[in-house]
Amino acid sequence: MTAALQAKELLIRAVECDQNGRILEAQTLYQDGIAQLMSFVSSEPDEQKRKGFLTRIKEYMDRADAIKARVNGKLMLGEVVTHISIEENDTGYDYVQVFGKYMTNQTVEILLEEPYMTQNYQYQNLIRFLELAVTNCTQLKYFRLITKKDTVNHDQQKSNMGQIKADLERRHIAFYIKYEDTLHDRKIFLSNGYIIKIGRGLHFYKASNPMYSIGLTNYRYRKCLQTDVDIWRTSSTAN
Repeated sequence: MTAALQAKELLIRAVECDQNGRILEAQTLYQDGIAQLMSFVSSEPDEQKRKGFLTRIKEYMDRADAIKARVNGKLMLGEVVTHISIEENDTGYDYVQVFGKYMTNQTVEILLEEPYMTQNYQYQNLIRFLELAVTNCTQLKYFRLITKKDTVNHDQQKSNMGQIKADLERRHIAFYIKYEDTLHDRKIFLSNGYIIKIGRGLHFYKASNPMYSIGLTNYRYRKCLQTDVDIWRTSSTAN
């Protein structure tokens, strides 16, 4: 498939997702489609055709910028509906108990901002989160992870993310990862209108000690690190 056809396919899908309210996936598809189209236009010898393509690119860039503004607006606006203070060594705070009820079948897209995704226990926490998402969000179509690049072993990080991507795609869930080395904030954006902010992100559990004890696999019995959780509801849903 030529670059032009690939760009066309991506942008058609972007418009469809945009019209269906899947704005996170649409944003990614617009970005990828624009990049493909730009690479094609740069080698187009016909000036008139090139001008036509650049006009279309501007239209798609405006659409992508509008989505970005909508997403950022939703992340900034809203009201706190639940506050949870988790104290050092507390138990009873599995993801299900903390925010499971907000992950509903009305959630078709999820954005997770989690800076640290390099250690085995961090990947395990991500999988636990995704298991909850797949269980509760039965209409989930798109998952985006923003995290920092592993500067020590990026090849292993890419391999792990590749396994997760392949598994989600087998379940008809698109997966997109973006690396931002300056990322600090931790939040979960659900397209049903809820935003979950956890001081420590997904990683607020202590290691099971001793390893083979209650809490090894059921995190409800796992001791926690001190953190605060705020559940926000936006003025309108992401859809």
